[in-house]
Amino acid sequence: MLKHWLRCIDLLFIMFLILLLAAGLFILSSASFNVDSGDPNHYVKLQAVWIVTGILIAVLVASIDYRKYSRFTWWLYGINIIFLLSVILFGQSALGATRWIKITSSITIQPSEFAKILIIVTLADFLAKRQGKLNRYRNFIAPFFFVLVPMILVYKQPDLGTTLVFMAIFICMMFMAGANPWKLGSLLLGGAFIIGIALWLHFSTNLPSWLHFAQGMPLPMQDYQLQRLTVFINPSSDTAGTGYNILQSIWAIGSGGLWGKGYRMGTQTHLNFLPERQTDFIFAVVGEEFGFIGAITLLFLFYIFISRALYIIKNTTEPYGFLIGSGIVSMLTFHILVNVGMSSGIMPVTGIPLPFISYGGSTLWSIMLAVGLLISINKINNPSIFR
Repeated sequence: MLKHWLRCIDLLFIMFLILLLAAGLFILSSASFNVDSGDPNHYVKLQAVWIVTGILIAVLVASIDYRKYSRFTWWLYGINIIFLLSVILFGQSALGATRWIKITSSITIQPSEFAKILIIVTLADFLAKRQGKLNRYRNFIAPFFFVLVPMILVYKQPDLGTTLVFMAIFICMMFMAGANPWKLGSLLLGGAFIIGIALWLHFSTNLPSWLHFAQGMPLPMQDYQLQRLTVFINPSSDTAGTGYNILQSIWAIGSGGLWGKGYRMGTQTHLNFLPERQTDFIFAVVGEEFGFIGAITLLFLFYIFISRALYIIKNTTEPYGFLIGSGIVSMLTFHILVNVGMSSGIMPVTGIPLPFISYGGSTLWSIMLAVGLLISINKINNPSIFR
């Protein structure tokens, strides 16, 4: 059994997966130290449990032929919708959002994290059956509404970050499914232009007389969400609010210099200036304590891991697996780029975690589900390659 697995999986992919999991636990052991005053290593112990169980999940998913999921596309889609509706109806609130379902007194899950995997698996089948038929604008309507329904349910929690991940997954999978790039691109540019105009009208205070009726145009977003999307341009404009988080993260990364201050020696981190250091801003801990060298090393691990995932996709011989892999890679890449970007102050703060590194059971389990799918794809499409 073990020999068969070794002959059928990408060993480099597995090796860098293990390195990322180990790096995540090591970084978290510093980032979360003393966050819980009752137990300095509380988050590390829990994350170790999530890692072990996540590996078991990945092994289980990898042992199943991923092609079987295509038989249950609409069942999986329905389950996804039910889970997301249950959050709105019965979810547990924290930090102004309702994103979690309570399982026990100490365990909660975040269905939106698993919704990303379910939308990838179901949308892959939906698009695979439409390959070669995505050349007109009207052909984009059905796939768009397929993703729009769960995306709205996630947005209502509210969870802007995961909503943006859904959009990234949809755009990438549409492109990889053969959607006309010019028409898809024109829709994206048109949408970006409309959003830009809406933001301009919302924030402008000195519009021409003929546009006064549109001044302060209401937007379907909470005030704090709008502030997060715009304050990164000038974080000094709100040093006591949203801008504070960005400034502390930038200062933490900048103060690390080339080699960093050392393990558990970060002043911004351990003097409690850096907010959400075990989740959203954990990359700032890497920059402060391990410097430019540590940050680049972590990004290199991500680069090789994503490259091996792309290699798996490249060798996939049928559309369904190819599209599942494309959705997974787009999800992981978007997570990495946005998290590192918001920690560095060049992207808005959207609460998107850093894969394998940020604390969180639901996040890690969903990523390990994705890993299991990639291994299954590689196993089926490369059954006799020894690496």
